[in-house]
This record gives sequence, structure tokens and C-alpha cells, in this order.
Amino acid sequence: MSNFWEYTLVETAARYSVVVLCLVLFMAIFEIVTSYNNWEEIKKGNIAVAMATGGKLFGIANIFRFSIEHNDSLTQTMGWGLYGFALLLCGYFIFEFLTPSFKIDEEIANDNRAVGFISLVISIGLSYVIGANII
Repeated sequence: MSNFWEYTLVETAARYSVVVLCLVLFMAIFEIVTSYNNWEEIKKGNIAVAMATGGKLFGIANIFRFSIEHNDSLTQTMGWGLYGFALLLCGYFIFEFLTPSFKIDEEIANDNRAVGFISLVISIGLSYVIGANII
């Protein structure tokens, strides 16, 4: 009889559980970093916040997709996912730094959809760049 953790269904469930927990944790960190409350703003119908938050969620999930694809162990997957998230977070701060004429958080909180869309595209784009480098 083979090892319990070698069954594909068990391995998939384990990776899925870890990724969902990491998504919750990483989104909580993004919630702390931003000056607005993501879920309250989305509840009010703020499309810019929804786009920015969706981009972050997609970006994190995409990084984990690459990590799962290129790593055999759950520990390696988590490690690369954490590293990828740190790089994505750095990208968020760089985006804020590169726009000194206005504050990204304020524009997104004020439902500036153009800024929300650019934030979404940056998160998704960076996730592909980060993911492509995961070995």
C-alpha cells in the first residue's frame, strides 16, 4: 500500500487548502497595507477597489499556480508562494512610489477606475513575471 500523501486526491486537497489559507493571510496583509477597507468599499460598490483586489487575488493565485507546477513538495510550494507574494507586495509599493503626483490608495478609495484597472494589470502582469522565474 502506498503512502497516504502520495494519492493525487489527497495531494490536491492539501495544496488547495494551503493556497486558500495563504490567500486569506496575504489578503489580510494587503488589507493592513492599504488605507481603505477592501471589503467595505466593495460592499459599497467601489469598482476601482474591486478591480485592484481582484488583481491581487489573481496575482497571488497565479504565483501559486506556477509554484505548484514547478515544485514537488508542499513546503517548496509554500516557500515560493511566500517569496512571490513578497515580490508582489514590493511591486505594489513601487507602483505607489512611481506615481508621486497622486496617492494610489486615495484614488482607488475614491473609485478612480483607471487607477484600479492599472493596479489590476500590474498585479496580474507581475504575477506572470514572478511565476516565470519560479524553478
